[in-house]
Amino acid sequence: MTTEPLLQGRELLQLYAAPTGPTQALRGVDVTVVGGRISAITGPSGSGKSTLLALLALRERPAGGELRHRGTLVSGLSRRRLQQLRRREIGWVAQRPTHSLFPQLDARGQIEQMARLRGVTCDPLDVLAEVELTGRAAALPAVLSGGEQQRLAVAAASVGTPALLVADEPTAELDDDSAALVLRLLRARADAGSAVVLATHDARAMAAADTVLRLRHGVLTGSASDGRAHTSMIDGQGRIQLPEDALPLFPDGQVVVTVVDGHVELHRPE
Repeated sequence: MTTEPLLQGRELLQLYAAPTGPTQALRGVDVTVVGGRISAITGPSGSGKSTLLALLALRERPAGGELRHRGTLVSGLSRRRLQQLRRREIGWVAQRPTHSLFPQLDARGQIEQMARLRGVTCDPLDVLAEVELTGRAAALPAVLSGGEQQRLAVAAASVGTPALLVADEPTAELDDDSAALVLRLLRARADAGSAVVLATHDARAMAAADTVLRLRHGVLTGSASDGRAHTSMIDGQGRIQLPEDALPLFPDGQVVVTVVDGHVELHRPE
């Protein structure tokens, strides 16, 4: 049985204004997001990870290409409809956890408010227990430690098992115990049907993911799923993106391509 993708992006392009002119943050990225899996997006700073997250979380529209939500073009959705989808179906955790929290609400209130926005019911203490914050239920974000804020932001975003749970570096500042709590919660939501997408540099988060997507300079260079070997990507023009550890083998940026008995071989020019 095939699972209908929650999100499909084809040739995604995103531009941002810069003093020197428009800058391409994404350049023709293809991506598919399905429920029940954790996808980790990795790559160096400036590679486009946060931009891709913003598109998938419907916080931005792409400048080019197609992004479909349950088969419907996002470009054709009204701002009101996008807002409804974000509120009801998408959990969002910003890189700075305070940007995902209501400063005037204590930890219990964060969970209750998110449940109201999503139209679901839950026991806030049960949700806080998943990240070991029941003892901080009456604490405001300002008095929580950075790690506690991060755990609370992920817990609040996960309320009601949203169709999509997107988190930007959710474990980067956490110790091993706290990171394990967050990753266990994310796995629980994925097992319950959520599509979980992370931007991360953290090896712990990548190890917990079902699929790892690698970005470089706004281009998807490869992927690996369920422990299988790195798979390089071929774009619509037939260009292949080599893994970074292969690039030093071709210092001149040139390669000889031959096809032998149905196999493709790459060689340095002589």
